[in-house]
Amino acid sequence: MLTLWQVSAGPRSSRRANKEDNVLSQAQDAVRGATAPDTVGHVMTADAARPTSDELLDHILKSLDDDKAEEVTKISLRGKSEMADWMVIASGRSSRQVAAISEHLVETLKRECNTLSKIEGKDAGDWVLIDAGDVIVHVFRPEVREFYQLEKMWLNPGDSAASGS
Repeated sequence: MLTLWQVSAGPRSSRRANKEDNVLSQAQDAVRGATAPDTVGHVMTADAARPTSDELLDHILKSLDDDKAEEVTKISLRGKSEMADWMVIASGRSSRQVAAISEHLVETLKRECNTLSKIEGKDAGDWVLIDAGDVIVHVFRPEVREFYQLEKMWLNPGDSAASGS
């Protein structure tokens, strides 16, 4: 007589278990410094040359300029916060452009800088946060940017925002 577990544990579940084991072993290899493929098939290594925060900032500013981001502002966080060295704030004209700018930036950083970035808010497209490690990027729709006014929170009273373009 077959138990419920034996019926449900068919060939599909064993494939799923094997896939999960492969993903877990690749993640452990990456922690140990071995190579691990990313989701696009590139091989990323722990010893690959990581760009400095200023080089990363340059790549980000170029990508934003290429995608026609508006009102690009860079703010130095050195001495203000331990979370990053730079913050970049930019605007897109619509939710669709904000999402496209953000997605393209993440792909550019992966391809050109060997940097995996975390992205939040892309589905809504009003405010997208991209955490690239040493540089934090915010891409807003203009109305949302005006509402939150992040520049005022991070700039010193006498400073003016440094334009990235």
